[in-house]
Amino acid sequence: MLLTITTTASPATDLGYLLYKHPDRVANFSQSFGTATVFYPRADAETCTAALLLEVDPIRLVKSRGRQSPDFSLGQYVNDRPYAASSLFAVALGKVFATARSGRCDTRPELAKTAIPLELFLPAVPCRGGVEVAHRLFAPLGWEVDARPVPLHDSFPEWGDSRYVSLRLTGTVRLADALNHLYVLLPVLDDAKHYWIDIGEVDKLVRSGGGWLAAHPARNLITRRYLGNRRGLHRVAHARLAELDESGTELDPPVEEESAPEPSDDTPDAPAPTVPLATRRHEAVLAALRDSGAARVIDLGCGSGKLLELLAADPRFTTIAGTDASTHALRLAERRLRLDRAGDRMAARINLFQGALTYHDDRFSGYDAAVLMEVIEHVDPPRLAALTSVVFGSASPATVVVTTPNVEYNRVYEMPDGALRHPDHRFEWDRAQFAHWAEETAARYGYRVDVSGVGEEDAVAGHPTQMGVFRRG
Repeated sequence: MLLTITTTASPATDLGYLLYKHPDRVANFSQSFGTATVFYPRADAETCTAALLLEVDPIRLVKSRGRQSPDFSLGQYVNDRPYAASSLFAVALGKVFATARSGRCDTRPELAKTAIPLELFLPAVPCRGGVEVAHRLFAPLGWEVDARPVPLHDSFPEWGDSRYVSLRLTGTVRLADALNHLYVLLPVLDDAKHYWIDIGEVDKLVRSGGGWLAAHPARNLITRRYLGNRRGLHRVAHARLAELDESGTELDPPVEEESAPEPSDDTPDAPAPTVPLATRRHEAVLAALRDSGAARVIDLGCGSGKLLELLAADPRFTTIAGTDASTHALRLAERRLRLDRAGDRMAARINLFQGALTYHDDRFSGYDAAVLMEVIEHVDPPRLAALTSVVFGSASPATVVVTTPNVEYNRVYEMPDGALRHPDHRFEWDRAQFAHWAEETAARYGYRVDVSGVGEEDAVAGHPTQMGVFRRG
């Protein structure tokens, strides 16, 4: 299977820096199922093309199967997978271009953040559903899609088309985003994976598609196919993507009827909920801040700045600050708030800075209200006491708003026992645990607290999000 990546960004040979592969060399990468080769058919200042060629060794593929892997009988000897194994190609692409997919380029950091003209070409890729599915998957991501069916035989047109398409994608996209689009969507096009699918596939999907999948109009199709149409894993992906929040969009709610048939690929994606959980959470936090009368607000653990954007749109909040341990998150927040183009008044009103919530910092003080929205569950339990001391003791704002997942609600998402909604969560509390922590913290630092829920309530599990509003005095 072959992929070519072409750019005309000047100088075009900078593509080699982004891919971490030198244009003057041919590089071979041994995989458990074959060999991946990277080479450059053309590399000059005007145009640079990098090619990734995967040759699958069927014998090595069979020998690498674990004892617990399913037995496909003769399928391991007689099939078309040596010539078009999309999921294996995605695995090779993920490993060979791992640094490029992460968006890191030490020698050209600004270029790695910049959208550049790209053309991706796969001369033959299996696509269940044909050219229509290819357009449905890639066009919403900003690609100009040229997908053409590959005939079964050039000399016998009456035989019709094969299940393969020739796919050419053209657009101005960050290289990291382009590679992640392929990494996720190539197996989706094929609708078949050639290795064991387990909960780890959800982590891969969330990491690679978290920035765009939640808002994709074909998100249900993508999630179903990527996870092998396994309903339980689809529910876990639904929950984890909902935790990303930044798009304000969630996947469709779980299907209640266990016996309901799996939807076909021709079934239209159901519309997203009218009021997604992320939106309800932001509305609940904003309502609590407005009710408190706060004018100066700090978002502790602001992430990419969605709440800050909402605060900035309300003139009653005269001073707004956001802090996060991640410099990358702060750059995203700055971009979301358009601070580089903001006027002097807006620039003076908003302050972003890096900080750790488990250490005393004078910059956290002087605000009427502080927000910890989906933050505490990312802190190791032994460090949680330090965070509460810093926020409620040292900073001591008049109002603190805290939200965190309700682990009891995970059963509604049909998540496995012990599974958390996000890989970075260190813990998730049930309602009794959160209420105990909230009341103990309020008593220790001189606050009173009201605990409530946010989101669609389940009769047994409660709300998906729990919220505590602490008021000093």
